[in-house]
Amino acid sequence: MFGRISHYFREAKDELVNKVSWPTWEELRESTWIVLIASLIFALVIWALDSVLGVSLTQFYKLFK
Repeated sequence: MFGRISHYFREAKDELVNKVSWPTWEELRESTWIVLIASLIFALVIWALDSVLGVSLTQFYKLFK
């Protein structure tokens, strides 16, 4: 059993070192900016929808008071 576990970890290390293509620092920075901007846009859209729906439902419920 211990042999299979150590074999697994050796294979995992070999794959990470020799088979995975790691991004350069420039690619990593560029990807980070893309994710940050996309997250900000997504958050703004969710905030806008929440605000519009909140105001709309408040006005709707006031009609039936």
